[in-house]
Amino acid sequence: MAQSGPSILDVHTPTSSFAIIYSDPEDSLETLFDKLSKKTVSELNGRHVRPGWVKYEWNSTVWNMDDASDYAIFAWRLKSATPGGEGWPILFVRNPDSSLPSPSEYQNPSFYMFRPKPTPYSPQLPSTPESSSAASGKSRKRGKMPKPQNAPPKFKKEFEKFHNENGVRTISGSIGPVNNVRMLLKTGYRHVYISRKFAIKNGFIPRDAAPGHYGYSGIVNLGKWPVTVGRTRTVHSVYLTEESHFDVILGRSFVERRQVKFDPVDPTDVVCGDTGEKIDCELVILKDGKGQIVTVT
Repeated sequence: MAQSGPSILDVHTPTSSFAIIYSDPEDSLETLFDKLSKKTVSELNGRHVRPGWVKYEWNSTVWNMDDASDYAIFAWRLKSATPGGEGWPILFVRNPDSSLPSPSEYQNPSFYMFRPKPTPYSPQLPSTPESSSAASGKSRKRGKMPKPQNAPPKFKKEFEKFHNENGVRTISGSIGPVNNVRMLLKTGYRHVYISRKFAIKNGFIPRDAAPGHYGYSGIVNLGKWPVTVGRTRTVHSVYLTEESHFDVILGRSFVERRQVKFDPVDPTDVVCGDTGEKIDCELVILKDGKGQIVTVT
């Protein structure tokens, strides 16, 4: 349903919730950031909201709002949704460079990272003699077993299975002098790697590097570089890779150094055990030009 006048957008931060007025003809990504900055001036210590700080929920999935393209998609989704309805987007604001409130401090249960995790389904226990009815053996044979009331729907189990098999964890951080880099976090790799394209663009290797050098004849160690995730910087040996899907890959050397812990129920729940800091993580599913799933092993 199209909305002719200003709309109300609910906004949640790790510690508070509020609402802002949004008008499609008048607002832009910059004006939206300005409105959010004014409402969060105390929580963000006067810092202006910027790309990488805003996400929104639509159709039970959290999406980035970092540039004009993201904003255009967001505005289109607003036009196709009913104001205040189930599909109406919800905004989230957080400075990724600041740590999240610890469990002992106040946490906003409406913020997507603090929502309760779904309770895993546990099969119904067999009835005890005390709880079973006095029905005859004949009637028990004819009766059908009741369907468990708490069993998740089939489509939900298939959806979770799809994401668990194909989704990969990505986090944001910096490597060397390059900030706000989306990195693949996967223990299937041994070291920390950067792609050839990323390495040339950011000066890790010469721009005129030709085939046969810097990796084509074998993985090349580019030296030690600082990697910052959350509030903590660690130094790692970095290697060149021909992987084209991700600029940076954080393998086991990073996971073991930061003592990264993964939640078996919620794949986006990632905690660095060395500092106890929870890292903002997103699941990414890759597809090729034909729309086929690309599995990152």
